Amino acid sequence: MDEMTKPQEASAEAAPPAASGLLDRTFGLTERGTSVGREVMAGATTFAAMAYIIAVNPAIMSNAGMDRADLVSATALAAIVGSVMMGLWANLPLAVAPAMGSNVIFTYVIVKQMGMPWQGALAMVAFTGVLFLILSLSKLREKVAKDVPEALKIGIQAAVGTLIVFIALRGAGFVVQNPSTYIAMGSLRSPPVLLTLFGLLLTPVLVARRVPAALILSIALLTVIGFFVPGVNGKMVTSVPSAIMAWPRWPTSTFMALDIGYLFSHFVVALPLLFYFLCAEFFSTLGTLIGVTGAANLRKPDGSIPNATAAFATDATASIVGPLLGTSVVTAYIESITGVQAGGRTGLTSLTVAGFFCLALFFWPIFVIIPPQATVPALVLVGVLMMQGLARIDMTDLGNAVPIVLTLLVTVLTNNLINGMALGTLSYIALEMAVGRRTQIPAMVWGLGVVFIAYAIVIAQIF
Repeated sequence: MDEMTKPQEASAEAAPPAASGLLDRTFGLTERGTSVGREVMAGATTFAAMAYIIAVNPAIMSNAGMDRADLVSATALAAIVGSVMMGLWANLPLAVAPAMGSNVIFTYVIVKQMGMPWQGALAMVAFTGVLFLILSLSKLREKVAKDVPEALKIGIQAAVGTLIVFIALRGAGFVVQNPSTYIAMGSLRSPPVLLTLFGLLLTPVLVARRVPAALILSIALLTVIGFFVPGVNGKMVTSVPSAIMAWPRWPTSTFMALDIGYLFSHFVVALPLLFYFLCAEFFSTLGTLIGVTGAANLRKPDGSIPNATAAFATDATASIVGPLLGTSVVTAYIESITGVQAGGRTGLTSLTVAGFFCLALFFWPIFVIIPPQATVPALVLVGVLMMQGLARIDMTDLGNAVPIVLTLLVTVLTNNLINGMALGTLSYIALEMAVGRRTQIPAMVWGLGVVFIAYAIVIAQIF
């Protein structure tokens, strides 16, 4: 009798205690083996890993002619909305904020190269968010994930990563124009260039040593050093802030400023960019979901992601709200893995991140004085991370290598993502046909090839 009851007693001891308390019932803390304290600590860890976006996103997008102080508020507000939705709707430890990469394309490709007003560019991002929401709530999501070839996805991602690095170095004066070689390194007699060089050496070391909040610490340190480094016009690299803290500022100049009419009157020109934003948002979210839920052991027995539809829909909705506030694509952050490593398992981690972004709104005078020399190292590391997908590709296969290399090099050398995407896609089609795999080319890729050819014809007529 005793032997028969022992398994029952062991089973009873192994069973998790019943959930108690509102937070426990809402987020399933007991079920996922976590606690309120652990979730709050995880949220603080995630925020520290991604807080650089409050400084970097406004620094990039202000080059499109937008008010930098308003962009600080828009960035934080978009992160708050997205992270709260992710926490309450999807109940996943994923933080959400404006996406790196998309903000560079928004500023330097759409606005500065193509001449689209930033109001029209915001409308394009919002429209992409609507498409992504429809995709997220339907079965088309799986079809898109299957049909876009891995070589094209990785080529585009690596090209954007390289473009981020180049633009960051150029913006800080570390890379300059040269009449003989087109580009060259800035003078090492220039104090701002030396400050950038110091940051480029220091920041990867901090990250490699797993120093907590390495990127934001690097930005803070370089900003402080900038108070003592002479820049242009006799001023220091870092200007003195008007205050340390101030009441949160509503993004008046960017809120609801999007121009829907401009988008539809220039729809043919915008179409390739819509495809880029849609793919970038979709596959970035997919990769982040896979990585974070895997690290947290949250996947179901069949390998599926819990609440995946809610997570995708959250990203899509946030990418509609973001442009309404005045920022670019909003997405789940891979830095959320740092919070998972600290024990985060539920949406309470995301709500904690949102709380820290609320606090950051009171420090906007600090964020607006951060110089480009302080943000360059963080941007370079982001670019490096975006190139890591190259390791998954067999570069001895020309069908993979040529589209990727053309996408990457043409993007950087012409400073134009669309040129790289077009040549990469058309070369993929040509090579697949040449080796007798014409029937294996997805219809989506054929359609994209037609779009790029039409785009080239339109641009040739305009310019």
